[in-house]
Amino acid sequence: MPEQPAAGQDPLPTPGQVARPRDLASGHDPLPTPGQVVRPRDPTSRQDPPPPSPASGQAPPSPASIQDVASGLEQAGYLAAESTALVSFLAAKLGKPVLVEGPAGVGKTELARALARYLQRPLVRLQCYEGLDEAKAMYEWNYRKQLLRIQAEASGTGWQDVQEDIFGEAFLLQRPLLSAIASPEPVVLLIDEIDKTDQEFEAMLLELLSDFQISIPELGLMQAKTQPIVLLTSNNTRELTEALKRRCLYLWLDYPDLEHELRIVRLHSPDLDAKLAQKLVEVVHEVRELDLKKPPSIAESIDWARALILLGAREIDQATFRETISVIVKHRTDLDIVAARVGVKLEPGPTDARPAA
Repeated sequence: MPEQPAAGQDPLPTPGQVARPRDLASGHDPLPTPGQVVRPRDPTSRQDPPPPSPASGQAPPSPASIQDVASGLEQAGYLAAESTALVSFLAAKLGKPVLVEGPAGVGKTELARALARYLQRPLVRLQCYEGLDEAKAMYEWNYRKQLLRIQAEASGTGWQDVQEDIFGEAFLLQRPLLSAIASPEPVVLLIDEIDKTDQEFEAMLLELLSDFQISIPELGLMQAKTQPIVLLTSNNTRELTEALKRRCLYLWLDYPDLEHELRIVRLHSPDLDAKLAQKLVEVVHEVRELDLKKPPSIAESIDWARALILLGAREIDQATFRETISVIVKHRTDLDIVAARVGVKLEPGPTDARPAA
């Protein structure tokens, strides 16, 4: 009598049957079938966790006012200033792309993530880098599949018949920009660090930013099925072209003032003591006033707050600061400057800021 599987397990394969791993419930990719080519994930496209789906029969939220946007972003974990909420509201209503400039670490990328969570839209992200081209950003043809299709044609078939067949959407590999245009549901498209590319790449984007369409010579125009919200971020390392700026709304994000950053830290680290949070933000602002290679970002302020909670610190004294300074300062020369200019002003404390076990 054949052995029966235990409860909850897949049935045993019959003789001659090929056992396939279960993939729907586990979330794991199935093993490739013989002859199947496994392709690596496109490095330019980062998959963020999908936003929560709206309740059955309920439409995704549509902002009715600037205050709606500010409240929705706060619920998504992003405390937006008035100018940020205003530009986000206009982008959603006017359908205009937004160019967000500012120093690194002020929340430009996080704004796109928060908008996707608030509006319950998928986030499609294109990470820019030097040398990024059309094949990695928009689309390219699946040459291997085209070649196999040509080889499968019967002898005597004319090139015209084959050509019309192989230059179809079935042979097109979508990259992030085309994926956002072809999506059947509205998305948030993030073009991150556009200043790392060159002016030729900017020129390639103009058609997408103005008309939300992409021209493919073999297929014609690929127009957006839905209206995406487009955010372009720049660390302002180079001047962008006027043609690109004309097509966008503009938002400058800088480091927040002390009160605003305190609210951000408390939002993401609610277990941190109020006085300790106040002192943390004051120290971070003092560090940013120094001439450093890299000032602490908002994310690093939050990381420092979480580190102090884990270490059980009750105050930021010289010992605590010396132990945890590497959370907010990431360059060797900056460490010396901060220790000499900021660390010495703090109250002396025990050598170990962590409480005894």
